[in-house]
Amino acid sequence: MRGDREFRKVRAHGAVVRDPLFTLRVTEYRPRHGQPWRPGAVIGIVVPKKTLKRAVDRNRARRRVREALRTLPGGLPACRAILMPGPAVLKVPFGELQQALARALARAPSRRSKGGGNPGSAGGVSAPVPSPPVTPGGPA
Repeated sequence: MRGDREFRKVRAHGAVVRDPLFTLRVTEYRPRHGQPWRPGAVIGIVVPKKTLKRAVDRNRARRRVREALRTLPGGLPACRAILMPGPAVLKVPFGELQQALARALARAPSRRSKGGGNPGSAGGVSAPVPSPPVTPGGPA
């Protein structure tokens, strides 16, 4: 993800999936303005200083999570997400980290629209249905 605007959108509209190793905030995939519709995973990895004090540890956690996502069996679902790893990411075996990520992505609620439609449409918003006109002295 690029820019504060994309991160704010995911924070505002994303569903939270918590795990002992990390917190994942997920929203549906939407292309950036002007880009063609190519569903894919766009994941930002955020490791705050409050969680891991040393830059070496923050960078190592980021690299481990990135590699676990890259080599995830079955690939990644089309989504936008923010992943915030905790300190346990540095100590857990790599296979367990991959399993936890796969479980979290499977638990993430998908917000697909219920009807079909154009992927560039306004997200399933329909026009209001007009009510029938009221006639004076009609049936009450």
